[in-house]
Amino acid sequence: MIQRAMGSVRVNRYSIVSTEEDGHKVSSLGSMNGHSRNGKGHAPRRKHRNRFVKKNGQCNVYFANLSNKSQRYMADIFTTCVDTRWRYMLMIFSAAFLVSWLFFGFLFWCIAFFHGDLNAPSVGGGPSLLKPCIMHVNSFLGAFLFSVETQTTIGYGFRCVTEECPLAIMAVVVQSIVGCVIDSFMIGTIMAKMARPKKRAQTLLFSHHAVISVRDGKLCLMWRVGNLRRSHIVEAHVRAQLIKPYMTEEGEYLPLDQRDLNVGYDVGLDRIFLVSPIIIVHEIDEESPLYGIGKEELETENFEIVVILEGMVEATAMTTQARSSYLASEILWGHRFEPVVFEEKNHYKVDYSRFHKTYEVAGTPCCSARELQESKMTILPSPPPPSAFCYENELALVSQDEDEDDDEVGVVLGGSTKEEGGVIQMMDFGSHLDLERLQATLPLDTISYRRESAI
Repeated sequence: MIQRAMGSVRVNRYSIVSTEEDGHKVSSLGSMNGHSRNGKGHAPRRKHRNRFVKKNGQCNVYFANLSNKSQRYMADIFTTCVDTRWRYMLMIFSAAFLVSWLFFGFLFWCIAFFHGDLNAPSVGGGPSLLKPCIMHVNSFLGAFLFSVETQTTIGYGFRCVTEECPLAIMAVVVQSIVGCVIDSFMIGTIMAKMARPKKRAQTLLFSHHAVISVRDGKLCLMWRVGNLRRSHIVEAHVRAQLIKPYMTEEGEYLPLDQRDLNVGYDVGLDRIFLVSPIIIVHEIDEESPLYGIGKEELETENFEIVVILEGMVEATAMTTQARSSYLASEILWGHRFEPVVFEEKNHYKVDYSRFHKTYEVAGTPCCSARELQESKMTILPSPPPPSAFCYENELALVSQDEDEDDDEVGVVLGGSTKEEGGVIQMMDFGSHLDLERLQATLPLDTISYRRESAI
């Protein structure tokens, strides 16, 4: 009864944003915890979910009803100016200079007016007998030009203050100090804004999709990161969080429950040497939030995985952070990433045209890691067809000798294996036992990835 009353409130229970009317009401979350309302294995359709973090790293969060927002932002005016857009910042500083020039120009005009410099009497049409406070200031325009010359230290030598008026001398001193303050604030803000490592994240790349496949006999979630610049990211490390709605045992609804995904920080594997693209691996074990999710459950799940790459920019030693996210629909089950690093004659080449590409792996189990553990199954690849021996091995074998003296690796179907001088010819796999025996004699670590032109 309670579920029926609450279920009629929100159309999309996974939505982060709700109306004021139903802001404090929560629908039933029975199916969200992996169980349908009738207790059967019926899988509900995946609900549309707004991204918490966009693919470009921006957080999709809007702040509303902030009390004293303007006062809080003005209290930290430097950070406000650094965070604002360039056009607004230039407008603010242009307005600051203009207002200071007009204010002190008006002040100098008032000093000249009350001293009588603007309408000083002259004898026989000659120069005035009264010594003015500011030379050659006979109007507001002249006072404004004197203010600009004083604050910018131009000093044309035509207009100058005299010792006749101490107030005018004090105004010049104050304007010089104010001008220095505005200049230093402007230069500091522009330098801080230009030196921000925010744009460095534009050259840190995340793969478009994440994949789940078997690695070292265990199901693993993987995604790829890369650095487009030759300059390194010092002390680079990665972390990931799974975000989804959650209902506590006490009935408290958490719309954005965050849970860490272990990417090896307990053994130091989260710290990477990001010179070439690297595949980040999360092993789906008992501690993983993905432990009970199989291929069918993944098609109906409604979560988001936020991935973060942090490190120091080598040029400025400032910390930068690149972010991206993967929805459940952007995780490919039973896929692997294509290799992108190939060994040339004198160097290693990274082919970024393959950075986002994946290929399907035959024989990947469709059940969850929990079911594999409970059944104590050993993950063995099913016998593949002869054309699907192993993508990485085939790539290495085909391109092994392209950089050497016209040595060719023959691919003979229906023949037998032959090894001459380290060159291995592929045979037709008649059984799964032959495939395992050949894989045991071909360790991947000893084969160089050269060129990919023959694929």
